[in-house]
Amino acid sequence: MRETALTGRTAVGYKGPISQRQRRFGEELQRLRLAAGLSAPDAGALVGMKGPAVSHTEAGRITLNPERLEIWLDAYGCTDPAYRATLAEMGRSSGKGWWTDFEGRVPDLALDLAETENRATRLDNYETLYIPGLLQLPAYAEAVYGESQRNSKWDISSLIQFRIERQQILTDGDQRQFRFVIHEAALRMRFPGDTVMRAQLLHLLEAAELPNVAIHVLPFTAPKHAPYSGSFLHCDPGCPDLATVILDGPKRAEHLGNQVDLVDYRQKFQQLSDLALPAVDKTNALRGLPDRDSWGLLHHLLYLLQS
Repeated sequence: MRETALTGRTAVGYKGPISQRQRRFGEELQRLRLAAGLSAPDAGALVGMKGPAVSHTEAGRITLNPERLEIWLDAYGCTDPAYRATLAEMGRSSGKGWWTDFEGRVPDLALDLAETENRATRLDNYETLYIPGLLQLPAYAEAVYGESQRNSKWDISSLIQFRIERQQILTDGDQRQFRFVIHEAALRMRFPGDTVMRAQLLHLLEAAELPNVAIHVLPFTAPKHAPYSGSFLHCDPGCPDLATVILDGPKRAEHLGNQVDLVDYRQKFQQLSDLALPAVDKTNALRGLPDRDSWGLLHHLLYLLQS
């Protein structure tokens, strides 16, 4: 996913930024309250808060202490241990991490993206025209930003540095699982130049050797029509109901968290994975397996770049 600009992160009348995590935390509280049939004043009475304070909490503008959260979850009939634990972690998180050093140097939405990725235990990414950001080399990222950020206020070197810093989660030892489905169109792009593109394809082959990374190529020759979708990133923090889908756009990205969308994009990613070639695995090639796979297609494209 690309880090794109979004304004309006700070709430009027309150100090400090409102992150996507804080918004989602509040949205979940509101969803649970409404499902339980309670009004904001009713919920406030349970924890000694007035109705307006409940509304501000559900808007992500003010924090909620763990004791009040537990009371609300009990009153709302929420019994799922994984959901309760993950929601509690969302509520008490400071939102700080390595990305904090980039505040003011990259768009706010880039900070939200990094925080969302770092909360996840599983990340599924589908890309149609670009190499996934978590797998991009600096030279490839520079070629992407050279066009998309030409008239931007953001310094390209900071954007590239931020993107490379994001990639530390691939090898930070936190046992995250990554699945990438990349359309063949993205692998055939020549805008970075043949030298950079060749290095990028070789980098994909190297990344695929990580035990927690699976890279699939969706070929032009897929036997069935792929489900309609632009690029998206599905981040699961260990509780599917609290996952986040991030849709990439030219000027901004959209974060989705309602259950209908989460189920839809989980199914889409599975369908795309099923249509794609088997994951990059050089041991298959070494064993001389006859079936075409992502490893073989990447090597074919590397050969074309040499021609």
